[in-house]
Amino acid sequence: MRDGLRVLGHSIRDEPRTFMIGVAGSVLFGLLTVASAYVVGAVVGRVVVPAFERGEVAPGALAAGAAAILAISLGKVLGIFGRRLGAGAMQFRLQATFRRRVARRYLTLPLAWHRRNPTGTLLANANSDVEAAFFPIAPLPFAVGTIAMLVAAVASLFLIDWAFAIVGLAIFPALFGLNVIYSRTIAPRVARAQALRGTVSAIAHESFDGAVVVKTMGRETSETARFGAAAGELRDAMISVGRVRGLFDPLLDTLPSLGTVAVLLVGAVRLEQGAVTIAEVVSVSFLFTVLAFPVRAIGWVLAELPRSVVGWERVQRVLRAEGQTVYGDRALPATRAGATLRFEDVRFAYEREQVVLRDVTFEVPAGRTVALVGPTGAGKSTIAALAAGLVEPAAGRILVDGDDLRTLTHAALAGSVALVPQVAFVFDDTVRGNVDLGRDGIDEAAVWAALRLARAEGFVSALPEGLDTTVGERGATLSGGQRQRIALARALAGDPRLIVLDDATSAVDPRVEAAMLAGLRDRAGQTSILVVAYRRATIALADEVIYLDQGRVLAQGTHDALLATVPGYAALVTAYERADADREREHAFDDADLVMDAGETVR
Repeated sequence: MRDGLRVLGHSIRDEPRTFMIGVAGSVLFGLLTVASAYVVGAVVGRVVVPAFERGEVAPGALAAGAAAILAISLGKVLGIFGRRLGAGAMQFRLQATFRRRVARRYLTLPLAWHRRNPTGTLLANANSDVEAAFFPIAPLPFAVGTIAMLVAAVASLFLIDWAFAIVGLAIFPALFGLNVIYSRTIAPRVARAQALRGTVSAIAHESFDGAVVVKTMGRETSETARFGAAAGELRDAMISVGRVRGLFDPLLDTLPSLGTVAVLLVGAVRLEQGAVTIAEVVSVSFLFTVLAFPVRAIGWVLAELPRSVVGWERVQRVLRAEGQTVYGDRALPATRAGATLRFEDVRFAYEREQVVLRDVTFEVPAGRTVALVGPTGAGKSTIAALAAGLVEPAAGRILVDGDDLRTLTHAALAGSVALVPQVAFVFDDTVRGNVDLGRDGIDEAAVWAALRLARAEGFVSALPEGLDTTVGERGATLSGGQRQRIALARALAGDPRLIVLDDATSAVDPRVEAAMLAGLRDRAGQTSILVVAYRRATIALADEVIYLDQGRVLAQGTHDALLATVPGYAALVTAYERADADREREHAFDDADLVMDAGETVR
């Protein structure tokens, strides 16, 4: 209860105006609800009873009673409108605000944090957890107005007769106490159900994202069973919540009805004693009848507080997560020359015990091409991520044109360094949208120039709508090599001074890859290239090769020199060459696409 009220307090402080609009409408509705009971009682006592006694209806009194009831009804309509407008605006504005906060936090958290958290959980944090955190906001103004209504109702009961006040003091606290018991009973069940929602979302996302693996490995049945087990747990948790609601809902409905019966019994006695009038008995009876529904609003808020607390805590776990991608305030000078990249005694570890790089020092001179070569796990992809500023070194420095990477502004880093990762990500957008990403200064000519340099002009021209062809989710309509070329074109369209290729052409035909790298080398010193390379032909194109193993630089030099002097390097490159030859025999070309020198695609 305490934590839930704290969440409500945060919500009210974030949206005070919309909360006050909702509460004002709810209080108006509540007070008019109490007033309507006395208007009805007055109409019965002054219009209906006299009409029975005299055998005729007084038109003036009837019109006055109807006008009073109509006026109160119109006022209640305005109150309902204000209450719902304020509550809805408050709830949806808070949800939108916190979704934006979560999304912004995702973008600032370091890559290492994202690797520790499943994508399905992150989706649940930004969606269902945010919704759950502010679910009690919808009935909150109604509940606050109901409290004001109950205070007014009890005060009016004391003004009418002490016996009626005793009935009210017995029923209203009982209603509140029952709501508290309801909240405490349902709290752990709702908390478990909300946690299971995230689990189900994570399993579903993982299964769908790995659909190819699931199908090719024949794991459909086991994945279905895994998802079914989690969905079954969620079902059972929701049924448990439903059972509690099914037990308490009738009780919450019954108490006001018992109050009405008690009022009628007490009223009959007090009426016979002459202590009250028939109008007052009718007013109090009607009051208990109309209070039944508004009082439920308090129960709705209390019942949703546990779910709200769970959602809030899961959202706050993201917002309070430690770590930040740090940028500085330095800008690089405007120039079209390639950038110089230098690693100085760089050390990096994903965890304290898991050291990936140890005292790595090397340089990529301006306008030159340097290849990173090493066995699996040597640290090549980590170096690529460090060069692009995605992660920070535990020790040492990474310099771009003499400036520490951490001192550069985000714009300076993004405009100067481009990373093309191992797995090419393509948005569910057009080719044009995937290449320009809405960046300023990239017109259609620049898009075509980037596609031409990435050797993608041919197949893009052959697409049904050219640049405006939608490629589907994750580029589903494209082959692996085509996706990689689109990703490369995206990086080149920004005209970077340093491009980092992390095995970014593995799905491309070797001859196309060679043509792409040769084209990049021909940019007359405009681009420096750091490439994680496996193919011998690619390695041979580099001006210099850095040989890594177990997170250390074991040798540097030209490809020919390392072949002649470093046995480990020679053995590794030979192994790569054999594996590449085997792949070429099995798959002669990338998805049966033969890319001609002229850029045409023949199927």
